[in-house]
Amino acid sequence: MEKDVSLNTISGKFRARFANDKQRKQDTERSQAIVRLIIIPFFFSYIFYAAVSQDLSTAFLVIYSYYWIYYVLSSIVLFICIVIWPGKYLLRRIFSISHDYIAMTFAMSVGAQLTLPVYAILLWVTVGNGLRFGPRYLVAATIAALLALATTTYFNSFWREYPYVVGTLMITAILVPSYIFVLLNRVHKAYNDALEANLAKSRFLAQASHDLRQPIHAISLFIACLRDARLGVDEQQMVDNIDRSLQSVSRLFQSLLDISTLDSGKISEQREDVDIGEILRDIKQQNSEAAQWAGVELKLVGTKKFARVDPSLLTTMIQNIVSNALKYAPGEPVLIGCRKRSGKLSIEIHDRGPGIANEHLPHLFEEFYQVRERGDKDTEGVGLGLSIVRRLSNIMGLDVSLRSEEGKGTTVIVDGLEVVAQPVRTAQPAINKPASMLNGLRVLLVEDDINVLMATRILLEKWGCIVQQEEFLPEGKDVTCDLVITDFDLGAKTTGLDCINYVRRENGRNLPAIIVTGHDENRVRDDVGDPEIPILSKPIRPAELRSTILALKLKLQRQTVSANPRNQ
Repeated sequence: MEKDVSLNTISGKFRARFANDKQRKQDTERSQAIVRLIIIPFFFSYIFYAAVSQDLSTAFLVIYSYYWIYYVLSSIVLFICIVIWPGKYLLRRIFSISHDYIAMTFAMSVGAQLTLPVYAILLWVTVGNGLRFGPRYLVAATIAALLALATTTYFNSFWREYPYVVGTLMITAILVPSYIFVLLNRVHKAYNDALEANLAKSRFLAQASHDLRQPIHAISLFIACLRDARLGVDEQQMVDNIDRSLQSVSRLFQSLLDISTLDSGKISEQREDVDIGEILRDIKQQNSEAAQWAGVELKLVGTKKFARVDPSLLTTMIQNIVSNALKYAPGEPVLIGCRKRSGKLSIEIHDRGPGIANEHLPHLFEEFYQVRERGDKDTEGVGLGLSIVRRLSNIMGLDVSLRSEEGKGTTVIVDGLEVVAQPVRTAQPAINKPASMLNGLRVLLVEDDINVLMATRILLEKWGCIVQQEEFLPEGKDVTCDLVITDFDLGAKTTGLDCINYVRRENGRNLPAIIVTGHDENRVRDDVGDPEIPILSKPIRPAELRSTILALKLKLQRQTVSANPRNQ
């Protein structure tokens, strides 16, 4: 299965370490509160021992006991507040820091030389605040530490008797945090530089994949047109070879686009009740040609289960796993199926490939990590497949596991799908299908890339459509049509949605439309905001485009039949 296991880039490590900076800060604040609760018993027990050893008055011990009760209760309340309301709250942090330094000042002030070790905790807390919350908090904590030392010196006679000791403690309280401050600034600068480099890489990948998808998309459409031409056997074989190579390039750019989209943090889960069996059938159909090329028998065990999940993200996950199986287990059968586990649904992909050695298994989900054994033949891909799967599973709250045995094959399991009841669907009126569903369909095609425009027009006309092609928003022209197919970016600050809205206004009805894009499909869907408009990502397989057009036409016919009962 996945042998894509190579060295992580520096930016990848930084992204893995700081991928969720907000969550990281929330966790550190909670961990600080937990450490406080753990230390309290030892801290106050020692202070109580020091107070008794100094033969302090009963009145002081009573005051100390009341303060101890207050400190414990307030620390518990502070922990509960952090758990219930995580996040950054300035007043709460100010209270937390003051809370700790007042307690340490009180402790150092009452115990003469016996409480001198509390200084170690003071220095630890000071450095800890800086490491947890950043350089500004380190400066504030250092000032609080110096005030604590000054206050202790005023109240503790033993400290006043040894001014050089006090001076040493104050100098240490300044030098250590100052050195930490310099290191923190360097780390933050290095992190920001790495983050900027990573974002620049993501922007480059997104733009490069978009620009290269345009010609790939046009080539795929021209290939589809060639398939319908009267070619000889040799010529048809060459077309098949070109198509096979093109699909390899297409999968590579799909991985690059997926990873750049994940890096941008713009992917969000959109759950709905979906037919898992239908998703798996679509994936099998999409990979049937690739399986044939690889000599793989792609088997599917059907399921009637429905689950609440994002169908687009789940499809991307399973597609990546199946693609790896086809690459790394050529000539062997691959099985896709489902299993019920602890009330949840899991999807399993099994292959009978060569398997993966145990030492490589912990690294399989890392980016750009590839196993290259001596004598291995080159395999397409850059090692992003399972990394994309893992990151999508984190977004969706699913578990992904992999087990493999050399010589026996590999299994990847996507677990944790929430099973739901099959939704009730209303019966649709029967529609008599003509011999060719697309004959006479009037299509307005808007695309600013001339090669894509030409290839798409030729393909649509071969399917029987009547095509009006435009490179820009067709303002002032006759736009009477049955369907709009438009690119998303049309230039001159115009989008495909602007084009669709204009054509709908001109026709006075809600025409069906399709948006084609080389950008991230989810981002475009969010920008469009209309679930009734299909978003197709370049390069599009001709079969996908045709099935989408047919689905829209059938839906339009059903609406027409429903609106005119006499025609039923």
